[in-house]
Amino acid sequence: MLDRATVEAPSLDINRTGPKKPDLLTVEDAKALDVKTMADLFKDHINPGQYHFMKLLGFHKVKVETAEGMYYTDQNGRKILDFFGGFGSLAQGHNHPRVIAARQRFQDENRHEIAIAFMSQYASALAKNLAACSPGDLDMVFLGSTGSEAMEAAVKVAERASGRKNCKIVHAENSFHGKSKGVLSITDSPLYQGEFKLTGNTYKVPFADLGALKRVIENDSDIGVVVLETVQGGGGIVTAPTTYWQGVRALCDKHNVLWVADEVQCGYGRTGKFYAFEHHGVVPDVTALAKSLGAGKAPVGAMIAKREVYMKAYGTPKTAMIHAQATFGGIGEACVTAIEGLNVLYDEDLIGNSAETGAYLKKRLEDIQAKYPKIIKEVRGQGLMIGLEFQDFSQTLPFALRPMVALLDDKLKGSLSGFIGAALLRDYGILVAFTEYNRNVIRLEPPLICDESHVDTFCDALDDLLGKGIVSIVKNFVQSQVS
Repeated sequence: MLDRATVEAPSLDINRTGPKKPDLLTVEDAKALDVKTMADLFKDHINPGQYHFMKLLGFHKVKVETAEGMYYTDQNGRKILDFFGGFGSLAQGHNHPRVIAARQRFQDENRHEIAIAFMSQYASALAKNLAACSPGDLDMVFLGSTGSEAMEAAVKVAERASGRKNCKIVHAENSFHGKSKGVLSITDSPLYQGEFKLTGNTYKVPFADLGALKRVIENDSDIGVVVLETVQGGGGIVTAPTTYWQGVRALCDKHNVLWVADEVQCGYGRTGKFYAFEHHGVVPDVTALAKSLGAGKAPVGAMIAKREVYMKAYGTPKTAMIHAQATFGGIGEACVTAIEGLNVLYDEDLIGNSAETGAYLKKRLEDIQAKYPKIIKEVRGQGLMIGLEFQDFSQTLPFALRPMVALLDDKLKGSLSGFIGAALLRDYGILVAFTEYNRNVIRLEPPLICDESHVDTFCDALDDLLGKGIVSIVKNFVQSQVS
């Protein structure tokens, strides 16, 4: 087999004329960029506004050189414990050796990537595996590249199969289903929705309020689809009880409404079951996965629907191509990555580890909450999907200062979680994440390979940090901004 490093590009006709090569950086140039140059390029060509927030949190000082398992390693050789996990995208951890090896074999054998004209053995095998992992009749798969794409496919298949010509869709307050134009209409964020012209066929109801959902469905026979995150990630790691989910299933069955469960973030073993809805003994009509489905190495998303639903929408030759896979849906190496990732997930019992280690993490955080009740308001979640909500800023201060500062609590939301997140990275080498809607929440979604020693490292650091007091945390944050 040829060493790829020795393979040369075919010679071209040197007399051929074409555009002059622009000033392009090479792969080696990119690897060698220093932090300042990275920052300049990010501000000039990606998102200067986002850089502002990265700088505020101190994240702009980090250049990740390598990543393995539970850790990043930065330009200074410092290891950073990853309790962020790419919003739940790293079930197997960074660069799992089995996943790397599967991708390398695929490359070494010159396997095909694009299989639009032909069937793909890799897409077919991944679809079969997803059906095998899914309960009930969830067995028809659409493959894409992102969570937004998977949710677009999920909403479209449900809308077509609903039987309503003027189908309306119900979603929840504080929902997040993606930023592409269709699912943005059911993403409850004025910030993300901006002033885009969105679809008008939607209703919004409070999350976990079965009565509100019942009233909306019973008052409008055009409602054909209900779309809900099983665990609201952007909402602050918000769950609903089993009685709610069983009620959703019964209500949808009674009124011939299709239920779409968004499991893009909470699925794939994150909560201690492959799907979060499995905790409640119910099965939706359509669901969606992404994030960890790509095993941390490839962008992979999937819609999984009941065959009856799929066939109603696209079951004839005339309708089959309405929402067929796009060019990069089911691309070869991405499918191979996802296939190996699923096998690792079960071979290493990462779902069981998520349940057990997640319970340990939650217990340790609840003990810390009991120690600092004026700082930590609530610990919630399941498995390795935990939300840590802090009190409003005024409640953490001495009693005499509270009335005055309380007037600013709304404007200060997110400041305490930001101060703590910045300090954890700066002083303890630990990375955490935040949430879109409830800015007082830090979300913890470490890789599912996380063990009790990693939990102890994180919790000991948090305990030590909070023990210094809010005044000290704020003071150190301010000093970091001027240093």
